[in-house]
Amino acid sequence: MMQDDSTETFGQHRALLFSIAYRMLGSATDAEDILQDAFIRWRGRPAGDVESPRRFLVTIVSRLCINHLKSARVEREQYVGQWLPEPLATGTLGAPSDALLAGETISMAFMLLLERLNPVERAVLILREVFGYDYGEIAVIVTRSEESCRQLLHRAHGYLKREQTRFEPSAEQHENLLQRFLAAALNGDMDGLVSVLSRDVALYADGGGKAAAVPNVIFGADRVIRLLTGALRKFAPPNVVTRVMPINGQLGIVAYGGNEVRTVALVDSHGGAIRQVFLISNPDKFTHIPALDSFGPME
Repeated sequence: MMQDDSTETFGQHRALLFSIAYRMLGSATDAEDILQDAFIRWRGRPAGDVESPRRFLVTIVSRLCINHLKSARVEREQYVGQWLPEPLATGTLGAPSDALLAGETISMAFMLLLERLNPVERAVLILREVFGYDYGEIAVIVTRSEESCRQLLHRAHGYLKREQTRFEPSAEQHENLLQRFLAAALNGDMDGLVSVLSRDVALYADGGGKAAAVPNVIFGADRVIRLLTGALRKFAPPNVVTRVMPINGQLGIVAYGGNEVRTVALVDSHGGAIRQVFLISNPDKFTHIPALDSFGPME
């Protein structure tokens, strides 16, 4: 069946729209829902071509995301335990969206920082800093003046600067730290964990009340190591299988029990040591993580 022109046009911009929505919402599942809603609105627009389908669609998606975040903020405040963004497998299939879902602005650490911004600040920051929209375009999208958008971006930078001390490790450095972390954790090697964790490391764990997870952020290498080694002894199934794969733009760890995803682990490093550990075990957040059998038989 041939696609009509409106469906084809939407498909041409789908990767861009998803990458905006995912960064805005921190949820691939919610981003898909937003795109479905945007497609319905796109199909139902008044007869006649719009001047710029891309601009029209980005505006629809951005506004839908802003409205969604206003209600999602209340839901996240009532969330059981810590809330972390939904992990997204990236760079594994060579899809056209790969270039749009890469880099620091898709990392778990950065997306968690975005949660500190209000919905409009978040939209302005993402559209300006990630996608390069000018202030005039952003002003139309968020229905603010250009000067207001400049002030919102300045304020957003102020929030993030207080929290963020960026040092972007090379891919090789990140993989080395991740592999050492994985080996030490699986073997209960406390000295190995000490060698890769910064003294002030923070651990975030999201179980959503549906899986074992600590309710609060854990700070300090000693406490994080005790928690990791204790949790592995208590909760790791005997047939656990791990895979290292690209998640949120950098390598992460997926632990499987049978064919099912049990935990996704991501780390953020600074100065040659891991400064943040993110553990997601809420099964509702594994929709966009491949099942174990998708890798084929073990060699």
